[in-house]
Amino acid sequence: QVQLVESGGGLVQAGGSLRLSCAASGRTFSRYAMGWFRQAPGKEREFVAAMSWSGGNTQYADSVKGRFTISRDNAKNTVYLQMNSLKPEDTAVYYCAADIDSSWYVSWDLRNYDYWGQGTQVTVSS
Repeated sequence: QVQLVESGGGLVQAGGSLRLSCAASGRTFSRYAMGWFRQAPGKEREFVAAMSWSGGNTQYADSVKGRFTISRDNAKNTVYLQMNSLKPEDTAVYYCAADIDSSWYVSWDLRNYDYWGQGTQVTVSS
């Protein structure tokens, strides 16, 4: 079992920044890949970014490349999402997720993720 708790969401103006955190407990955090997803009202949950266990392999959605950065601190059992140059279309509930079957491979497919946090709201005003 893995428990995930996100934090760091909030209201920010367009062009601003936020850093989301996801604290994990349960299974050995350093052994599995982690991802961030988001879901806007009336839309399906979509992939944002993912990182392998070591941080050496990352993947980003085209919509956030160059603006968002995923990172992890295995000593703190935490994965982060630094979000810069935020746009109103980034408004969504952001979820972190654990893919415990993968260490190096990172997936954009939410079906590959086994555990999910409760989500944190990010609202970007224009």
